[in-house]
Amino acid sequence: MGELEGTYRVLQTPGARLGTATPVGVSTLEPGQGPPARAARPAARTHIRVQLLDDSVEVFDIEPKCDGQALLTQVWERLNLIECDYFGLESQNAQSCWIWLEPMKPIIRQVRRPKNAVLRLAVKFFPPDPGQLQEEYTRYLFALQLKRDLLEERLTCTDTTAALLASHLLQAEVGDYDEALDREHLRAHEYVPRQERALHRILAFHRELAGQTPAESDFQVLEIARKLDMYGIRFHSASDREGAKIKLAVSHTGVLVFQSSTRINTFNWSRLRKLSFKRKRFLIKLHPEVHGPYQDTLEFVLGSRDECKNFWKICVEHHTFFRLLDQPKPKAKAVLFSRGSSFRYSGRTQKQLADYVKDGGMKRVPYERRHSRTQMSLRALKVDLPRQSISFSEGVRTPVTPSPTTASFCSAPASPPVPPGSRDFQVGSGSSETGPPAPGAWRPAAERSSMATAQPLRLPALQPHQGLSVESPQPSPSTQRSPPGLSPQGPAVQGPNPLLGPVLSDAAGAGMDDREEPKRKCVPTDEAYFIAKEILATERTYLKDLEVITVWFRSAVVKADAMPADLMTLLFSNIDPIYEFHRGFLREVEQRLALWEESSSTQATGSHQRIGDILLRNMLQLKALTGHFQRLHEVLTELEAASRRLRRLEALRRDFELQKVCYLPLNAFLLKPLQRLRHYRLLLRRLCAPVPGHPDPHGQDHADLRDALQAITEVTSMLQHSLVQLENLQKLTELQRDLVGIESLVAPGRELIREGCLHKLSRKGLQQRMFFLFSDMLLYTSRDAGGSSHFRIRGLLPLHGMLVEDQESEWSVPHCFTIYAAQKTIVVAASTRLEKAKWLHDLNAAIDAAKTGSALVPPARVLCPLPRGSPNEASLEPESEDEAGGAQGSVAGTGRHRASTAAHVCWCRQSSVSRADHSAAVENQLSGYLLRKFKNSSGWQKLWVVFTNFCLFFYKTHQDDHPLASLPLLGYSVSLPRDTDGIHKEHVFKLQFKSHVYFFRAESKYMFRRWMEVIERASASAGRAGTPEEEA
Repeated sequence: MGELEGTYRVLQTPGARLGTATPVGVSTLEPGQGPPARAARPAARTHIRVQLLDDSVEVFDIEPKCDGQALLTQVWERLNLIECDYFGLESQNAQSCWIWLEPMKPIIRQVRRPKNAVLRLAVKFFPPDPGQLQEEYTRYLFALQLKRDLLEERLTCTDTTAALLASHLLQAEVGDYDEALDREHLRAHEYVPRQERALHRILAFHRELAGQTPAESDFQVLEIARKLDMYGIRFHSASDREGAKIKLAVSHTGVLVFQSSTRINTFNWSRLRKLSFKRKRFLIKLHPEVHGPYQDTLEFVLGSRDECKNFWKICVEHHTFFRLLDQPKPKAKAVLFSRGSSFRYSGRTQKQLADYVKDGGMKRVPYERRHSRTQMSLRALKVDLPRQSISFSEGVRTPVTPSPTTASFCSAPASPPVPPGSRDFQVGSGSSETGPPAPGAWRPAAERSSMATAQPLRLPALQPHQGLSVESPQPSPSTQRSPPGLSPQGPAVQGPNPLLGPVLSDAAGAGMDDREEPKRKCVPTDEAYFIAKEILATERTYLKDLEVITVWFRSAVVKADAMPADLMTLLFSNIDPIYEFHRGFLREVEQRLALWEESSSTQATGSHQRIGDILLRNMLQLKALTGHFQRLHEVLTELEAASRRLRRLEALRRDFELQKVCYLPLNAFLLKPLQRLRHYRLLLRRLCAPVPGHPDPHGQDHADLRDALQAITEVTSMLQHSLVQLENLQKLTELQRDLVGIESLVAPGRELIREGCLHKLSRKGLQQRMFFLFSDMLLYTSRDAGGSSHFRIRGLLPLHGMLVEDQESEWSVPHCFTIYAAQKTIVVAASTRLEKAKWLHDLNAAIDAAKTGSALVPPARVLCPLPRGSPNEASLEPESEDEAGGAQGSVAGTGRHRASTAAHVCWCRQSSVSRADHSAAVENQLSGYLLRKFKNSSGWQKLWVVFTNFCLFFYKTHQDDHPLASLPLLGYSVSLPRDTDGIHKEHVFKLQFKSHVYFFRAESKYMFRRWMEVIERASASAGRAGTPEEEA
């Protein structure tokens, strides 16, 4: 058989076997003349109809035997679609299920009766953030896809959210609110199922969207939709091993498992080892370290082999598009036998597509909104919506991401209007012009911008009873938790300890690539511009912090119905006005900086190169919010009292603090408004200082800055006492949750002075203890041996009658000193001489203050019995770590705690933090883009970095809702790289703690200096126990 393979037998004609001559016929041609060449028949072509996202149908003429890529190419070229890899064509199979057209497979093998079939253009890959879509036209098509999903009930949500989505779609198509026109349009076009019932809500929401452009409306639609659980979800019916009916889906994060409409599990791409199918069984193999108590291979049964293979192909494509950097190489075909499928994703990955668009791969042209009164829209505006990747010089041109609050609780646009004078400025090589607007079309962006600058948009305070949606906004899928072991993204405390090892986990590294050096563009050089840019960057971070309360916590509270109505009203009626003010302020700063940068690039000077007028107007408006700032202390007090009284609320808070979006203790976000006022004062002082290169230090802008500084100084002076009380209350409530065995830690008159790690001398030698110095007592604790991160009380020493002596020579222990209390004497040792000096200074100051203090602090109630020992001998206390775990007491929740709080960092780094250090850290906060490099890595990674609470938090972009990783900086030193480090770049600083080394590169000399200054001030303790009032 092997010899016969590849040979062919020629069939003989009739009569050949009998030797009959082949008939040649009679020729009528002249000698030497041959028969004429037969004309080639034209290849048959097929007309295929494609329904576009605006429901129009286009006809494409192709050869029936060509691959699917030929049809896709024709569609992309006719639509002038640049980011085409997000889309695909789908057709219905014999079972009326929609399947994707494969580019590398002939059309006649995929589409039944191509002449009669109608293919459908649809979005294939839904990115997690609409800011990753860099083209306005792409966002427009995405909005049309979401409109289709909403109408087909694929995008399930509450009626309120559906009406809000419909109002933004209506704004994009008909413009500003006109009741008669709206009703006429809604009668002819359907946006949501059972639209008649939601008509009044749609009109009410649309009334609030005046002045919002179609591009902004599209972005709002995407921003609202991405918060929903069903965003981009396409169900595939299946069953598990027990026969329970489930639904499978795939997204950018991995494979999702639903039961009914509730997601019950998520298998992240990084946790999967292999995806395969066998007949109609879909198999998921997990990494050995992931499955834990579960089996390493999970099996799901789909309806048929074709359905199973189709779902497997979708998983392969999503994994390649979102996870890989380059296209996979095609698999070589087997010579004899093939095993398995040779299917591979053949398009560009998301990374390749982003780089292609960023580099100006195609000429941008106008496009038409088929059902909109605004017929033409330029894709070449300078001020565009957020991008996935932005270089340093483009940072201020990227407007803030519209907040999720707008998506669910209010109806005003969050995207800033286009600044004046920028509508003719174009990006890249594309150039296009538009004629005068058609009747009824949009007003020019400059008119709206001037109105917005004169009076920033202010929204009414949001009340908890204003028809809040339980499902909208939902935290993004990446913040929701799955069962242990199978969770792709667990609570913020899971994973390696960020204090002792490399901080960026696999999740952080997988989604970020080494970037090339950003291209330098013409930016302003005066320091006032960079200070204004710092205001912009920190304001973006501050607004995200407020959204933790106004959006995420509100959503959790409404969904769980765990907070009393009066407390809910008290909380959000004071936070919402502050949040709305800062949203308007951020929009103004973004617009001004975009114009400032534009005028600098054109070498022009004018009224745009200033920031004082905006700061003055907004600092004066802050005075109207003084009452809301003052009531934050009441809010925090009532919230703590309700949490102790209501178990459901306490459980809700504990679970919410484990979400990644809550990267700080919940109470810390309530301090942000008051802390931001002090930050404004600091920035304005630097703006008012004589700065070389300032265009006019004695002009109108400088006068406005001085007036703004005076206004914010009056506000901060009025609220300084409230801030000190609020910071102390927040710290005491945080410690109350971390400490086990003590009650009533929060008491009038009690203040935290210093917390840190010391070693206590006992019978077994020096043992590590965590000490907390209050204004009336000294607590020392040990780490709970029960596996949690709580600290268990080991001793309580009142300051009244206490004496501290430096007797290092007597005990022969380095950096030790003796504490004599009324009933006990202990010997403790610090890690360094500097730490010892700090503790001695603060202890003596606290003892002196306790002697002269007139206010009596109620004694703290200790719940667990304390070890007893000889009152005069320091080393007779028989304590050990084993005994510490056996003490009985009331544990205020045994859940996992965040490892980046000051107490846990001090324990790991054997350092301490004082009240003065916490107060100084309020002003030493910074945000911005940095390039980061590990000690042994070769490339730089671009990250959005937030420095607050003695910790660096890393984000991929400023639009992200939660950090990828964190790096506590207590104990770290900041310096310039040495020659041996091999760093030959400018504006680079080095962070080092023992063997852990990180390099960061700033965007400019100013930001390099600011990062060095802020980190050095906050990471190096002040060593002074002065009150925050003295520093104000």
